[in-house]
Amino acid sequence: MKINISGHHIEVTEAITEVINSKFKKVANHFPSLMSLEAILTVDKNVQKIEVVTNYENQQVAVSAHDDDLYVAIGNSVKKMEAALQHRKGVVKANRNNKYEVPQSELVSGA
Repeated sequence: MKINISGHHIEVTEAITEVINSKFKKVANHFPSLMSLEAILTVDKNVQKIEVVTNYENQQVAVSAHDDDLYVAIGNSVKKMEAALQHRKGVVKANRNNKYEVPQSELVSGA
């Protein structure tokens, strides 16, 4: 899985890149169909924010987290992303099992 990391008012260091790659590697193992992930790091008045966006089963999934510590925010975003992807996976499975049934009044008699 390819992870694009960008920073807004913050320099993206190797340590931050390593932490994001290692944390989201677990998400990639649970959802192997994910191809790419985009993480945007932001600092606003001592609040560290991370926004993560990806596409899963033709639907955009986006989560965000903020905390005083950037590494805690990254961990929270990983948990939120896993929960959002699990929810999306459940919706896809539920829709796949719902089949259209033709009402009896619409059936054509074979006479």
